[in-house]
Amino acid sequence: MKWTYVVESLIVGLILLGMGACTNKKDDILNPNDCSGIEVKFSTNINPIIQSSCAFNSGCHGVGSVNGPGAFTDYAKISASANAIKDAVVSKRMPLGATLSDADIQKIKCWVSSGALNN
Repeated sequence: MKWTYVVESLIVGLILLGMGACTNKKDDILNPNDCSGIEVKFSTNINPIIQSSCAFNSGCHGVGSVNGPGAFTDYAKISASANAIKDAVVSKRMPLGATLSDADIQKIKCWVSSGALNN
């Protein structure tokens, strides 16, 4: 009887351990820690993505916008919201009515992870 309890406990423990290893966090899907080989610059990579996908009119994050963190018209405003931008694009809540490519999402993640530099 004692061995049956031990065996059952081990089986339950292994099942629970296996279930804990099966996660699907949205942030993990795009390999969040792998920015090797990805050169990301604000001026050539990030700003064009933001301007074409997020800041194209006042209804989104263009000039005069009061949505969320407001207008994304320059580096200071974009970098101040860098983590929120990353979270919104990784979760695919933004941009509204459109989608970014996995490559563009990875660029934003790597830019934020590297300190959201103005380069």
